[in-house]
Amino acid sequence: MTQTIASLTVDSLISNGIKNIYCVPGVQNDHFFNALFDRQNHIKAIQTRHEQGAVYMALGAALATGKPQAFSIVPGPGFLNGCAALCTAYALNAPLFGVVGQIPNSAIGAGLGLLHEIENQLDILKSLCKHAERIIDPAVAHAQLNTAWNELRHGRTRPVGIEIPVDQWLKETQYTPADLEFKGTDPGPPDSQAIKAAAKLITLAKKPLIAVGSGALSNSAAVCELATTIGAGVVAFRTGHGVMDGRNPLSINMPVGHRLWPDCDLIIGLGTRLITQKKDWGIDDNIKILHIDIDQDSLTKVVPATLGIHADLKHALPELLAELQSGLSLQPDRQSWQQTIAQTKSAVAKEIHTELAPQIKWLDAIRSALPENGIFVDELTQIGYVSRFAFDAYQPRTFLSTGYQGTLGYGIATALGAAHARPDVPVVSIAGDGGAMFTITELATAVHHNIPLNVVVMNDNAFGNVRGIQRDQYNQRYIASDLSSPDFVKLAESMGVAATRALNPQELNSQLTDAIDNPGPNLIEVPVQEFPSPWKYILLPKVR
Repeated sequence: MTQTIASLTVDSLISNGIKNIYCVPGVQNDHFFNALFDRQNHIKAIQTRHEQGAVYMALGAALATGKPQAFSIVPGPGFLNGCAALCTAYALNAPLFGVVGQIPNSAIGAGLGLLHEIENQLDILKSLCKHAERIIDPAVAHAQLNTAWNELRHGRTRPVGIEIPVDQWLKETQYTPADLEFKGTDPGPPDSQAIKAAAKLITLAKKPLIAVGSGALSNSAAVCELATTIGAGVVAFRTGHGVMDGRNPLSINMPVGHRLWPDCDLIIGLGTRLITQKKDWGIDDNIKILHIDIDQDSLTKVVPATLGIHADLKHALPELLAELQSGLSLQPDRQSWQQTIAQTKSAVAKEIHTELAPQIKWLDAIRSALPENGIFVDELTQIGYVSRFAFDAYQPRTFLSTGYQGTLGYGIATALGAAHARPDVPVVSIAGDGGAMFTITELATAVHHNIPLNVVVMNDNAFGNVRGIQRDQYNQRYIASDLSSPDFVKLAESMGVAATRALNPQELNSQLTDAIDNPGPNLIEVPVQEFPSPWKYILLPKVR
């Protein structure tokens, strides 16, 4: 059928399962939104107050569901506004599909000073995405969209982007609905000999550990079965939380993994780059590396794996388990290792609860108020840093983090996207007063779209982490770390958000419990003082 590129783009989104597009409209994308108007029964536009909010919402929705999400922003300043969120999505392997506007094709690179013109926008987009293209030829437009979907869904998932100049939207193109749905090929099973070799490596190990990242989130049951079968502790840092229930005796945080690292003789990396273990904790001749990942490049970073298997975990783990089960009697007795794991876990927990008691009390108040399937969204704040090793996630995709990007201010808008995509479960976003102000305007979006987000703002009138470092490492030479923050309760109420203030962990637990029962967006402000530094449990030194 004959349609415009604008209609083609909308139909491509619909055909590939997109139900919502998080967006800020604007003149270069008006034709796209006009085409979207006719398809509102299939895809809804969720307008935000800022472009970073749009991309962060798409990110939160993708992290909470594991499914592709889409955003649309205008070129130039609009695009640049969304770049912090886009680079965070790249770091988190999030499946985002971006529709980015552009000035007329003939004017690109001409330096005419047109509205929203910037140099080399497509190059910037490519640097933040797994794949990006500009659509300027109606004859191949649908093929370009299909290539983008193929790149998004094939191998390691990461954002993709399509840039469309304003003068291309209404050009006519030919396609059928069947042309638009992604029909990628499954990578298939891993090499059987590699699986046998992996089973042999495991059988020879006496003190194995498993490290998991975001690539293991969709394979939680198989990871847990592997850990139980071989008696290995499962280490998660930021993006692997919830792969194993945090209450499981074999679930261990990074400080525990670090304590066990000198004795570990086999590390099994599943859906993670293993950078922390290889680069920061250290590798020597007494440890073997079994690494299984869908991204082949990850298998050789820093130090090549003893055995690297390029495969999707959904294929590799069942085959590995079957091979291990067939030779289960050959597995060494690892009861002593499991006892060591339990003792180390207990000792580290006691230490952390003593040294970081103020943060732990607030986190415990949140954890006890949040149901098992509730989603916790961390931030670059003192409570957030501690949550990465002291907040138990019980299920996959219930602990959302910035990963290695460490994007201050991402939390509220990202959590809003998670809450929009998963209205069936409570979502709690924590933020410091510094980070909160980056995207707190999106509370107006929460009200407008009736999104049931719960925000907890820990207010110390400072960039607390910066101030803590200046306190501990620079002899209290405080500079540029103090803030004048608003009354967050009044600010939230002015936007139609239900808001309260909690003065202690008991009040926070009670108020958050009530907020979760309230269908609308809610905010709780928590005035706090300085916290003890958590960094000795995060920046862990080389030990081998």
